[in-house]
Amino acid sequence: MEPISPRQTDIMSKARLTGRVMVDDLATAFEVTPQTIRKDLNELCGRGLLARVHGGAVVKAGVSNFGYEARRRLAVDAKRVIGLAAAAIIPDDCTILINIGTTTEQVALALRDKHGLMVITNNINVVNILGTNPNCEVIVAGGLVRQSDGGIVGEAAVDFIRQFKVDFAIIGVSAIDTDGTLLDYDYREVKVAQAIMENARHTILVTDHSKLERSAPVRIGHLSQINTVVTDIPFPETLTDLCRDAGTDVIVPQDA
Repeated sequence: MEPISPRQTDIMSKARLTGRVMVDDLATAFEVTPQTIRKDLNELCGRGLLARVHGGAVVKAGVSNFGYEARRRLAVDAKRVIGLAAAAIIPDDCTILINIGTTTEQVALALRDKHGLMVITNNINVVNILGTNPNCEVIVAGGLVRQSDGGIVGEAAVDFIRQFKVDFAIIGVSAIDTDGTLLDYDYREVKVAQAIMENARHTILVTDHSKLERSAPVRIGHLSQINTVVTDIPFPETLTDLCRDAGTDVIVPQDA
């Protein structure tokens, strides 16, 4: 079976957040025709992930984690290369904050050969990746565990992260707007991501090109607040100029 498209993955993310998605709303959000959205919904329903209702679809029981697993399967090779390139920036014997995301988890995998790290995270998957590494001290934020992806969100997580001032932050986002705005779907995760950025001396954004093709409703921040971007293909000219003017380094690994 072919993997679902990035747009269909985003439709599933929206459905998980609200329980229901409507054809007209999705057509407006993705700037496509209602017919295109109906085709997407029919395909997702055919896979047993959604159930059609009048004017839209609802999430079927038992698929709350689907969107996350689907994101893991998108751009797998690019994310692995991005993870390796971002980890290469991180020296031994430093402190790191890592947020939720399938690409940030690739960074965690690539950090396993480092020594003397202290990693603070709100991502249970990062804890599982690095928690048994004898060369790495892992500290996990407290708060509400989001069942869909193992992310820890909420004010308790924000307050916990604000106790630290670290050398590096590794963050991922759901979308990057054409004006450089960094976006996410869940306002609770946005608060955590903002706290991570505010409490790091150097912020590294890891993102593949699919984030340029998406939209999300909640603002995290702006590319101008990022010190280094690691991505798989060069940014469009407008974002390249924006990063240059802001002093944001953009790294595109040769193997991506």
